[in-house]
Amino acid sequence: MKYQIKEIKITDELYPEKLKHIYDPPKTLYCIGNVSLLNNYSIAIIGCRNASDYGLKISKIFADNLSKIGVTIISGFANGIDSESHRASLNNIGKTIAVFACGLDYIYPEENKMLYYEILKNDGLIISEYPLGVKPIKEYFPNRNRIISGLSSGVLVVEAKRKSGTMITVRHALDQGRDVFVIPGNIDSINSTGTNELIKEGAKMVTNYKEIIENHLFT
Repeated sequence: MKYQIKEIKITDELYPEKLKHIYDPPKTLYCIGNVSLLNNYSIAIIGCRNASDYGLKISKIFADNLSKIGVTIISGFANGIDSESHRASLNNIGKTIAVFACGLDYIYPEENKMLYYEILKNDGLIISEYPLGVKPIKEYFPNRNRIISGLSSGVLVVEAKRKSGTMITVRHALDQGRDVFVIPGNIDSINSTGTNELIKEGAKMVTNYKEIIENHLFT
């Protein structure tokens, strides 16, 4: 591989403190890029792969504004909300972390190859709990989601169906004691069934990025 992979074990000083205290923390993190981001104040932005134009627009606005004030954006490198959030943060001081569900020698999805190198070029970070050679399989993605929420100080849900990987990440976030912020959605859209349900259940509805950082210390 062109880039050097760093192995950070749970006993190492660089291992992110927040991640140590989740249920079943990864024993080793395989990292490419700026490992100093691991202990930054960060917000995960997650949502549908087949996102609507509205969802893509909102994720871009929130990721751009949060990263401009130094917040690191975490997501899962999937198509849709994830990719848009990574891209929006690339040129700002907050940077971005992509969490893979496979070895770092597999770029998945393949169409995000350019994004992979753009993240590294712009001093971002790509991580996985899986060593080189591990292919992306369905069972690994729910495991990956606990790392996305575990690394973050809070999770922003832009769009989500009731049954989706996004909602699995939300459950991890709640179990880990993370704040969950939700963008309200169109009641006619299947992509909003999960988000609107979360609001009914007491998640924090937000319509402006400042609502995420108000009374929410950068820790």
